[in-house]
Amino acid sequence: MRVAFVLGTTSGGTGRHVLMLAGGLARLGHRVVVVGPRSVEEQFGFGAAGARFAEVRVSDRPDPVNDLRTVAAIRRLTRGAEVVHAHGLRAGALAALAGLGRPVRRGGPRLVVTLHNALTAGGAVGAVYGVLERIVARLADHVLVVSPDLGERMSALGARDVRPAVVPAPVPRPARRSPAEVRAELGAGERPIVLTIARLAQQKGLESLLDAAAGPWPGGREPLFVIAGEGPSRAALQRRIDDERLPVLLPGNRDDVPDLLAAATVAVWASRWEGQPLSLSETLMAGRPVVATAVGGVPELVGDAGVLVPYGDVNALRIAVQEVIADPEAAARLAAAAARRGAELPGEDDAVRSVLDVYERSDRSPD
Repeated sequence: MRVAFVLGTTSGGTGRHVLMLAGGLARLGHRVVVVGPRSVEEQFGFGAAGARFAEVRVSDRPDPVNDLRTVAAIRRLTRGAEVVHAHGLRAGALAALAGLGRPVRRGGPRLVVTLHNALTAGGAVGAVYGVLERIVARLADHVLVVSPDLGERMSALGARDVRPAVVPAPVPRPARRSPAEVRAELGAGERPIVLTIARLAQQKGLESLLDAAAGPWPGGREPLFVIAGEGPSRAALQRRIDDERLPVLLPGNRDDVPDLLAAATVAVWASRWEGQPLSLSETLMAGRPVVATAVGGVPELVGDAGVLVPYGDVNALRIAVQEVIADPEAAARLAAAAARRGAELPGEDDAVRSVLDVYERSDRSPD
């Protein structure tokens, strides 16, 4: 089968997911091309995974002149593909406008779009996002979604075939350093470590996490909050941490996440919205206690293996963290439940089989 992936600028889970799918399909003998900005090839190395890479500029925001060129380039670069699989709303809309998907001429490629994120901002950005959603819902043959709420929205907009996306995380490597070594590096002393792995961005609800970190923390058990990641909110977060003297570290992007997880007392997500965050899957597989907001695809991913709280309820978030810190037996139960849930999560082979089923369904579907 000839498959073309289309994606825009990404530095995280979307790129890793496409790399996994492209490599898996190539190993099975399918012909794969990945179409996207040069930066994603430099970061993820699709060519080394067995796919051919073709460069096209996909800007982060609407740019009418460049978008027309991008649409024409996508049409040219995906010529000959039986399936075009776009990742992300913007890439999906551009692929749809390139004349792929439905209505489509007989024998043309089918368009599959995986939606990895939901919009958490309003205003003009929200209006543009809504237009792109309608384009994808009307023109894509199949829409894959990372959370039930996204699926409900796309179905309401008229998408013909909506189904869950299988987004596995790679099995995390074992920790290479002891928890004591990690604690010493972070300057944690004897304090519990509350770990968050997230891009420093509006979607991640980190303002609420700082509110929770401010306390109060009864019994002198003030933890050290460690937020591993980078992003546009770093400066604002650091100013607040400094101004309020909050017990929070921003150590940046880390390549030792398994080491951090092994040292963490509890891992926390305070997000406004999440789909199937790879970092959360990795945490479950590592068997660490989880506290997270009950948003998007998180409840389905976590099941009963963590404590879920409403987004924006700082008191509930703080109390949940306090209870895990104060009760080692409860923490141990959560850790065991997380490990069991992590062992149940789908793997890379499941994800490849899932998309092949969608592609083959496209082959069987009438024009």
